[in-house]
Amino acid sequence: MDFQSYIDGFFAMSCIISVEKKPDGERGDIRIVAGNRKFIEMVECPPFMMDPNIPIPKFEPDSIYSRYLPKTPDFEEKCYQAAIRKMTVHTYIHLNVVDLWFNMFFCPMDYEDDERAYCVYSSEPISVDDIDVSSSSSKDISNEVLKTCIKLRGNNNFKNAINEVIHDIRELCSAQTCSLLLVNEEEGTTSLLANSTSKDSTVNHDVAPINMFDMAMSWLDTVGERDSIIIRNDQDMEYIKEVNNPWYNSLTAANIQSIVLFPLRHNGELLGFIWAANFDINAAEKIKETLEVSTFFISSEIAGYVMLKQLEHISYTDLLTGILNRNAMNNRVTDIVADESVIKKPYGIIFSDLNGLKRINDKCGHQAGDLLLRKAGLVLQEVFPDDEVYRAGGDEFMVIVFKPTKEQFDRKVEELRKMASDPDNVCFSVGSIFNDTNMDIRDAMKYADEAMYKDKEEYYTAHPERKYR
Repeated sequence: MDFQSYIDGFFAMSCIISVEKKPDGERGDIRIVAGNRKFIEMVECPPFMMDPNIPIPKFEPDSIYSRYLPKTPDFEEKCYQAAIRKMTVHTYIHLNVVDLWFNMFFCPMDYEDDERAYCVYSSEPISVDDIDVSSSSSKDISNEVLKTCIKLRGNNNFKNAINEVIHDIRELCSAQTCSLLLVNEEEGTTSLLANSTSKDSTVNHDVAPINMFDMAMSWLDTVGERDSIIIRNDQDMEYIKEVNNPWYNSLTAANIQSIVLFPLRHNGELLGFIWAANFDINAAEKIKETLEVSTFFISSEIAGYVMLKQLEHISYTDLLTGILNRNAMNNRVTDIVADESVIKKPYGIIFSDLNGLKRINDKCGHQAGDLLLRKAGLVLQEVFPDDEVYRAGGDEFMVIVFKPTKEQFDRKVEELRKMASDPDNVCFSVGSIFNDTNMDIRDAMKYADEAMYKDKEEYYTAHPERKYR
């Protein structure tokens, strides 16, 4: 067959791809047999450079495809579906590096020989406004995902809603587990926002990577400029072993045999990742489509949630010390008064007042006073790392200590006194109460506050030279 003459008749950027037929049904070598003028121009004069250190190859017919196109299991699977299984495949791809969308078509050819089967691969850039979600997935999938994701709208409890959505998506995918991980690139942190695991799951969730942020960033490298990665079988796993060995080790340790993973992005910003694992590989394309459609709806909702959390963090955080502020304290107390089950008894309340702040401000300036307040916040966070520390206002702080024994609470209070007893540095007057009775939290706070002022009077009695206002 004259492959070159055949492909020259295509207007869109196109090439003919061959897939080696293997007796075991697996795909063998995938080659680009011939390309039309637009395809060869793209290869030899790319409109964008992925890696300037890699030389641009000249097009040579019948070369391994990865010489000209990114090597990914998902692309190989689509070639296999079209060439070997004679299925017409259409999808969209988002090249994250250059923020471009492409229409992609894989059309089977009614021609094959003893060793290879063939398909035509065509692609063209497309505006995001022209993307029709239903055209790249069945209407049933689109409708089911839409109904599921509508739960995020108008729900007062976003975390409960997103967990319910992830549960529904897992069931749509017939997967053992489905998860949504948030990523904060600025802070270098990750947090698991939602997870759903089936009762018969064989996934081992106890083997998380030591540094989850680094692992998540490695997923970006593995996905590359594409929109996702799908691992269906041992052959795909071997590819992951080759390009991202730490992730391969993590997957095998967690007993994951198959996974579809999508980055979640909004306005070019990485928000996190969503994935489904251990699914029916015979429904791999449907599962990929389900997650593909889900990302359209979920990303904007996640972006709104992240922005809301950032605003909440600002409104609840003391900008000088980085600890919780008076607004957060008042809201916490209001919640506890409205529902005593919000905090389990026993609990401890500590009020501490920074001695000598006015003297430092007057003698050394407010910068020195601000530094002293920051040190005070750090001392409290060091002594009470698992509790809630608030700056109640000015030089006064409050701590809520959760579910201690009386002995543990007393030791913590004594540790605070020892760490904050230097009159020339951080020095607190301290009042505390261990509440294991029916005492209202407001009464407990009043008791601790009064005890703190009594302690302050004793301090200034011992150091009268430091008391001036």
